[in-house]
Parts: sequence; structure tokens; C-alpha cells
Amino acid sequence: NPATLLVQVEYKALHPLLYRCCWFIYEEVAKNPLNALPVMRDVEYDLISEGLAALSIDEQRAALLYEYLQLLQKWNKPFNLTAIKKAEEMIPKHLMDSLSILAHLGGARRICDVGTGAGLPGIPLAVCCPETEFVLLDSNGKKTRFLHQARRHLNLNNVTIVEGRVEDFQPEEGFDAVLSRAFADLTRMVQVTQHLLKKNGVWLAMKSQTLEAEKAALDAPVVFVEQRTLQVPGLNEARQLAVLKFAEATT
Repeated sequence: NPATLLVQVEYKALHPLLYRCCWFIYEEVAKNPLNALPVMRDVEYDLISEGLAALSIDEQRAALLYEYLQLLQKWNKPFNLTAIKKAEEMIPKHLMDSLSILAHLGGARRICDVGTGAGLPGIPLAVCCPETEFVLLDSNGKKTRFLHQARRHLNLNNVTIVEGRVEDFQPEEGFDAVLSRAFADLTRMVQVTQHLLKKNGVWLAMKSQTLEAEKAALDAPVVFVEQRTLQVPGLNEARQLAVLKFAEATT
């Protein structure tokens, strides 16, 4: 039998639905490439869809996540949102990393993302959890202006943006979960956010390093509940989730 041939060419062109230039792959699979029909795929969209499938998240969320990725790229330079410049790196290191904790949110209905920066992990989680309320908190004015733009563009009615220091934020109601990603060590995180959490709520701290020293430094009024290993599609780096509660809530 003649060998199957695979021809791929990467190119940039105007997306027929999104009305902007995107990277595509022109792909042909056939015994005779001259008779093959082309398949047009958006490379970044495909990476997002594959990541969602690996995390067992509805792939219909890919379109909004793709739009958020485009906003990150557009506003990154003027607003200094992230040190990562390339979209193919943003997808695993930002989008999928953020979504890796979705399965660990439990029944939390109100979540505060402290030190959210460019909306990570809050915006990807809000896209995939439209019934959950997210408050994104950051003191950087440029980044909160970007967050307002992203909220409007993506029509995320479950997102509220607060500009200010976490110590000064006084919500009328406590949160089911306080979430952080590269915000501070565990002791510092608890000190500055404990007024935000319901008595039976949880802290969810995303970490990229081992937690032994931070766990040892913890003191009342909190207890370290557990440490979970996070699996991030497309990222071969250690990721951990630390879960903490008020000590009285565990008795």
C-alpha cells in the first residue's frame, strides 16, 4: 500500500469568524497530497481545546478562553500584565495552570481571587464556572483597568473587580474560598486575608514549590488541611494546591 503522507504548513491569516489575524495550520493527509482536501485549524484554539479535554472541562468554553488569550496578548505590553509573551506559552502556564484547580473548588459559590494580576486564575475559572461569583482583587491600577476591559469584552456577569490593598477590602459578606496564585507565603496570606473568609471557608493557595517550610511556620488560628498535586496539561513542572481552614472549623 502507498505510504500515507502528512503535509503541514503554519501561516497567519484573517480568521473568518473572529475577524482578526490568527495562526493556522494547513494540513493534508492523503496517499496523494495533490488530491487531498485542506483542513484549516487555529493553532492556539486547538491547544486550548486539547487542554480543556485533558481537564474534563466543557470544550465549549474554549471560545471565551481564546478571546481572553487575545486580550492578554493585545494589552500585555502597554499594561505590563505578564512576563510571558508568546501565546503558546501563555496557554499552559496561565490558562491551564489556572484551570487545574477547578475540580478542587468544591461547593464554593463566592470566591475571592487575591492578587489576581491579569485575572489569573479568576477569569479562566469564571469563564468555566458561570454560576459561581468571583471577586478579583488587585492594587495595581493598570491591571484592574485591563480586568474591567476583559469583563466587558467577555460579558462575565459573575465577576466583580476591586482595586485596592487586600487589607483595606471589607466585603459585606465573607467568602466560601479565598484563592491565591503566587501571592505570598501561607503565613502572610492568612494574615492579610482572614477577614475575607467565612468561618467554615477555605484558603486555596496555588504553589510551584514544596510547602514543607511554609507548613511548619503556620500557627493558630489556621490548620493545614491537605496538599494536592495539580496536573497541568502541556506543563511539565511541579504544581501544588495548599488547602487551609480556620482551626475552629475543623473541630
